[in-house]
Amino acid sequence: MASKNDTMIAALLREREGYERRGLEDRVRQVDEQLKHHGYAPEDDSTGPRGRTATPQQTAQQGKPEPKKPAAKKAAAAPSAPQSE
Repeated sequence: MASKNDTMIAALLREREGYERRGLEDRVRQVDEQLKHHGYAPEDDSTGPRGRTATPQQTAQQGKPEPKKPAAKKAAAAPSAPQSE
């Protein structure tokens, strides 16, 4: 179960993200103050977004030929009518 501070910090981080997207730097600073008040210590954000830490894995279809398509279904022949003698 998350503590009250964890829940508040998560909500403040979402709020901050919205302000950043809209370029509202004053509101971002105000939210940063509240984050600090609730005990949030941000990691070093000066490096910018973090990239991938592992190399991408090859998926099942990469580099493999296209799988064969199943043969088209043929319509069954209509039953022939009984021949009269």
